[in-house]
Formats: sequence, C-alpha cells, structure tokens
Amino acid sequence: MTQDTRKTVAKQPGRPIRTGPAVTLGALALVGVAGVVPGSPLDDGEQRHGDRGEVVSVVPVAAHSRAEVAGALRARHIGTAPLRYGVLAYRVTYRTVDPHGRPTTATGLLTVPSGGGHRLRLVSDTHGTMANRSYAPSVAEDARTQSYLFAATGRAVAAPDYLGLGEGPGRHPYMDTRSAVTASVDMLHAARTAAGLIGRSLTRDLYVTGFSQGGQVAMALARAVQNGDAPGFRLKAVAPVAGPYDLQGTEEPALTDGRVNDVSGVFYLSYFLVAQNRLHPIYKDPAEVFRQPYAGRVERLFDGRHKDEDIVRQLAPDVRRLLTDRFYRQLREPAGGLLEALRANGHACDWKPEVPVRLYAGRNDTDVPIGNARTCARTLAGGGARVRVLEVGPVDHFGSDRAALAGIARWFSGDAA
Repeated sequence: MTQDTRKTVAKQPGRPIRTGPAVTLGALALVGVAGVVPGSPLDDGEQRHGDRGEVVSVVPVAAHSRAEVAGALRARHIGTAPLRYGVLAYRVTYRTVDPHGRPTTATGLLTVPSGGGHRLRLVSDTHGTMANRSYAPSVAEDARTQSYLFAATGRAVAAPDYLGLGEGPGRHPYMDTRSAVTASVDMLHAARTAAGLIGRSLTRDLYVTGFSQGGQVAMALARAVQNGDAPGFRLKAVAPVAGPYDLQGTEEPALTDGRVNDVSGVFYLSYFLVAQNRLHPIYKDPAEVFRQPYAGRVERLFDGRHKDEDIVRQLAPDVRRLLTDRFYRQLREPAGGLLEALRANGHACDWKPEVPVRLYAGRNDTDVPIGNARTCARTLAGGGARVRVLEVGPVDHFGSDRAALAGIARWFSGDAA
C-alpha cells in the first residue's frame, strides 16, 4: 500500500505551480521543442522492439522550486540530500504490451531538474502497492516526492505507473513481475523520447530504485537491463527498499505466522489472489477462496476505483477470517495455481548483478518482513555479486522508505562508488 490504511493519512504539502493540458507530439513540434519523433533514429542508436516505448502524449503536470521540494521532504521526515534544483514533472503516455503481449498503453511520470546540464543521467523509481489508479505518480501529487528528490539532485527520473494504473486502460495485474518489467522498460524508452521533446537528453547511465512492490520490480528491472532488454541503457547501481523478493519462502508464510500485520495481510493477499487469478487458475468462483460476505465483493473492490482504506474496511479483520478453511490450509502449503503464481513472481534476485547493489530494509517492517532482503542478499551473494543489506533502523514499512531515500539519493549522486 502507498498509504498506511491503519490510520488517517494526511495529504502531503506542495501544490503544482503549473499544470497544463495534454501536449501531443505534434503540438510539441509546433512550439519548437527539440526532440525526436516516433520512428526516427534516437541519438544513441537505440533500436526499438516494434512500437513499444513510443510516446503518445506528454502532459506538463507540476513545477516546484528547490525550496518547495525541500519543504515537502521535511514534512515527510525525509532527509534532503544534496538538493540543487527545482523540478519539472510531466505525465507521459506511451505504448507497451499487456501480460499476454498484446498492444496497450501505459502512463508514467518523467521528472527533470529545472536547471543544470542538458544531458542527464536517469533514475528509474518504481512505486509500491496501490489499488486506486488515481494514486499513481503521473496523476497524484502525493506520489511524486521520491521523483522530486532524485530530480532535485540533478537526475532525470522515470516513474512508471504500471499497467492499469494512472491513465492506462484495464485493471492492474498486481505483482505480475513480467508485465511490470515490460512497462518499466518501455517507460525508459518513452522517457528518452519525452526528454528530447522538452529540450533535454538522457545519457546511457541508469540507476534503479523502488519501494515495496516497486522494490521487487526494481530488482527484476535491473536484471532485464543488464541482460540487454533495454537497449541504449547501461545499469550503474541498484537500491531497492523493502521489496517482497521472496514470495514463497518469506512473504507468503509471514501472512499466517504473525510477521505481517492483519490489515496489510488482508489487503495484499486479497489483491494478489484477485489479480493473479486472471493469469493463473487459482479459483473459478471467489467463494472457493474467500468467505462470505467477502467473496461477493472482493473482485469489485479491486476495480482500480476504490480507495485502499475503503477496501480494507470492507474486508475481514485478518487473513484467517478472510479465507475458507480449505484455502487457508492451501495458503500454508501452496499448490496449483497459487503455487504457480508464487513461483512465477518470486525470483527477482536469481541473477548475478555486475554493478553495486544495496538492499534497504527496516527491522520493524510488518508489511514486508526484513527476511525478504536477507534472503535476496544471500541469493545474490551466492552468485558472486557485490551486495549489502542496509538496515535503516527499528522502523516500519513506510518508515523504511523515508529513512532510506536520502541515502540512496546521495549514493546515486556520488556515482554509486
């Protein structure tokens, strides 16, 4: 969840200074913004896969001074790191593919510093779990603080909304690693084009971070980039925060043994089952998995329009009372479609990074237990990778993100040495 639904969540300070209507590629060309058009060679010789990553439109959504960025960070108790610039933010709509490989569109946020050099290094920042499409970075001001932090230090930032969130069509395939990676890779290409259209350019260097669900996506995205799935980009460093990397060995067992708090456990598990059932045969009728009255409402609740806190209020108080007896036993000993879904999406750390990796986690995290980071670190180190687990103190899930961000920004600004 991107908000702590166990209590009322205050809106973050900072309002957009400038907003504007959608700017199509044609309109940008008419006003003389330098860039590249779809189908033309990119400045680094990058090759596209079909029209994936092609920009459909660019929307200016916000501009903030350096002082405003610093104020927003202080209000969230995030260290300010070496802030040098104000920021400009744009919603980018681009072409990608759905989980079945069919053409679709997605949205994401491109943020750049308002000053500094023409050529910028890029940070990919992937967000945490959200059920409401309007919470996504390209739409919600509250979801942009991390992008503002990295951009204010002098980097461009690409923050994909993922499929089915923001202004993308359809429902979000929650925790489907493969489609999250394709949407994130295609956002990188779209960011390069969009940066050109606003008079900036991107180098090949890519720094990858993300929080919670986005931490898991960040690890899988980094693997894809290193493997050559994002031509034109060169992986430099990876710094995810509190990611559920080990679904089968750590996160799923923690739902029933007390390591994950009741509210978050119900939310995450319900979302996972409903979304994954569209990709794996977990159930034919929700009543096979969920007790009544939850079986009759759970799929409707995850339609992309309900607020996270409203979903929680309409579900069971804990996982045991959410599930049927039969499925609760299966949760503890996964089989069938559930096991297939866990295995398909639980191997983000099964590779050998050739760049520095830092895994950030909080000791008191009861959404994504720190065992996820430790297991990931062992897996990466077993392959000979350079990896560190940075425990950011006795903080909870959202506290781990706040505690980690400034350090990640400083690390990236120092070229991840």
